[in-house]
Amino acid sequence: MPEFVGAIDQGTTSTRFMIFDHEGAEVAKFQLEHEQILPRAGWVEHNPIEIWTRAAAVIQSTLQRSNLQASDLAAMGITNQRETTVVWNRRTGRPYYNAIVWQDTRTAGIAAALDRDDRGQIIRDRTGLRPEAYFSGGKIQWILENVEGVREAAERGEAVFGNTDTWVVWNLTGGVDGGVHVTDVTNASRTMLMDLDTLDWDDELLSFFGIPRQMLPEIRPSSDPAGYGVASQAVNAPVPITAILGDQQAATVGQVCFAPGEAKNTYGTGNFLLLNTGTTPVRSKSGLLTTVAYKFGDQPAVFALEGSIAVTGSAVQWLRDQLHVITSAEQVETLARQVEDNGGMYFVPAFSGLFAPYWRADARGAIVGLSRYNNDAHLARATLESICYQSRDVVEAMEQDSGVALDVLKVDGGVTANDLCMQLQSDILGVPVSRPVVSETTALGAAYAAGLAVGFWRDTDELRAHWAEDRRWEPTWTEQEREKGYTGWKKAVTKSFDWTDPD
Repeated sequence: MPEFVGAIDQGTTSTRFMIFDHEGAEVAKFQLEHEQILPRAGWVEHNPIEIWTRAAAVIQSTLQRSNLQASDLAAMGITNQRETTVVWNRRTGRPYYNAIVWQDTRTAGIAAALDRDDRGQIIRDRTGLRPEAYFSGGKIQWILENVEGVREAAERGEAVFGNTDTWVVWNLTGGVDGGVHVTDVTNASRTMLMDLDTLDWDDELLSFFGIPRQMLPEIRPSSDPAGYGVASQAVNAPVPITAILGDQQAATVGQVCFAPGEAKNTYGTGNFLLLNTGTTPVRSKSGLLTTVAYKFGDQPAVFALEGSIAVTGSAVQWLRDQLHVITSAEQVETLARQVEDNGGMYFVPAFSGLFAPYWRADARGAIVGLSRYNNDAHLARATLESICYQSRDVVEAMEQDSGVALDVLKVDGGVTANDLCMQLQSDILGVPVSRPVVSETTALGAAYAAGLAVGFWRDTDELRAHWAEDRRWEPTWTEQEREKGYTGWKKAVTKSFDWTDPD
């Protein structure tokens, strides 16, 4: 039997391919960034062709650099930036428009209109989501209504939709020459189009957005022994694709959060905290989302409460790329360590509005509490604190919904390499923060799901045995310091409201 499993991690800013061994250890990886296209304020796009070519390139480069062959892989998993919407022609393989990214706010008016009548409550009840620009349904509607010829092509069965998982799998399995048009339950649950009870597309929900059902991919389990086809492109030997998971659900699997009450927080472009709630969906009353965590084969689906935060790691990128305060993301920690606190300054990075638990599409970024005393080091520290305060907002909402208080927070993602940020997170939450040895848990989770499908790993107990802690941060702030800082944060958040009209 082949000794390794591969995973494509198609993220918001880059695509990587990783190879893992039977112990869950990283064997090789290669990563390429792609362009962030910002046509106007609030609009965020990617080039789908660039995403596919990057995916193909990272597979080839990883295999070449590790002196491995595709035949050394028992299976391959796919994980992806969720909600990012691609519509393309199944005959030509050409996208009709750039991918509209999950951060994009152009469809806020569509969401607001849904929320003004009974349709908003139907969406909440059936999908576990809120009518928001964040999700795919409104993005599909926008393309159908604003790109010439797409609606007619959709009605002819030529224009098809997928989030980036579907787009990559379709191309990997042949594209115009028999590409498989498929997604999994985790990605489907992020569209506002899937019923959580049936795990299938809902015709009434489709009617809200005017979306022809034939545009949509087949919904399958997250880990499927039958597979989603064989990767025939970008590899030198056929490899079965046996797992698809949205990136945050993949990280939940990678952090082995298989029991109700277990939670993880992923620090990437945004932050995403998921709490396993078992096989019964829990409806949030505190501004969180109900989502599918994973579905392995014919086993029941497992659900989660999710707190989604739009801008965390990308705020550091903003300091680097737009303000030029730093020259590398790593430099933010060095700069922030030059001061002992934020100097009374707070940064609310509501570039795309605020997600959980506020859900304010009208919010925009704000830096408040400034005085002549403040400098670039205070801004760097306030940026790191904004990541941690937003996570506390979500943790508080999660505790209200679940009745379960966190005793430790499992963390993963690129920002967890920033030791100061993780110490601040522990201080702001008042609980220990634990980082695993393998911090790239998104790709690991996709590999785990793919390997389970083909028997590379026996069961989830075996996966649990592979998890190991790399570092733990303990809180050092007093309760008074903690509450004073959080009170200032909540006051700062209110200053970001009412800057735009969602209509």
